[in-house]
Amino acid sequence: MIQADKILKSIRLTEKSNLQSAEIGQYTFEVFKDANKHSIKAAVEKVFDVSVRRVNIINQSGKPSRNRKTGRTNYKADFKKAIVTLKTGDTIEVV
Repeated sequence: MIQADKILKSIRLTEKSNLQSAEIGQYTFEVFKDANKHSIKAAVEKVFDVSVRRVNIINQSGKPSRNRKTGRTNYKADFKKAIVTLKTGDTIEVV
């Protein structure tokens, strides 16, 4: 049995992801590090009741950030991102 809360963290809303969802039906999710394509597909289909056509995964490295006080460079946390393409006609309601 798939536990979606152990796979999907959140949906990522950016200008690019909003454009992709409106035009070509692709939605971007932040997922846990140990999630794979099959488990992501099953979790999205179960939670949102849609048909998934394709799942692409990106391991995103953390961006550098500078501490204003000391001037040292720190790095934000690495994360895994999944871009899910839905079947034509299916949509996910993002509130």
